[in-house]
Amino acid sequence: MKKVFTILCLTMIATFAIQFTSKAQGYQNAIGGRFGAANGVTFKTSLGDNKMLDLIANFRSNNSYNYFRVTGLYEVYKPISGAQGLNWYYGGGGSIGAVKYKPNNSSDLYLSLDGVLGLDYKFADAPINISLDWKPAIQLAPDTNFDASGVGLSLRFTF
Repeated sequence: MKKVFTILCLTMIATFAIQFTSKAQGYQNAIGGRFGAANGVTFKTSLGDNKMLDLIANFRSNNSYNYFRVTGLYEVYKPISGAQGLNWYYGGGGSIGAVKYKPNNSSDLYLSLDGVLGLDYKFADAPINISLDWKPAIQLAPDTNFDASGVGLSLRFTF
């Protein structure tokens, strides 16, 4: 887990150091909360032109299990003509994390391939971004499964 955290930190530092310009989405960086089936923190940064990197750290808990995971998504933005500040986007990436099963007090590695499809809006006169997306995942570990419950609403501060 320490190696994953180190790799994610180095990726974020490298992304900041490159300093590409953002065109389609109207902001360079954004940080905030993601709310839905799993709640957490989201950070987006521009990779140039109409592409962004979205890093999400989230958690989910119910009577059977708890999990924590970190997701990295490569996203491509397309403006919606006639709607200033509104874009639709798609992309893909992966998740890694840990799951703890409550009934038998055991834990395991969580690993998945993730897709994303959503709408993104940047308010023109305020440093606020809001997005609504669907993030389906093909779970690879500890079980093989398709999870279509990844609908989320994100509210972010842009800078």
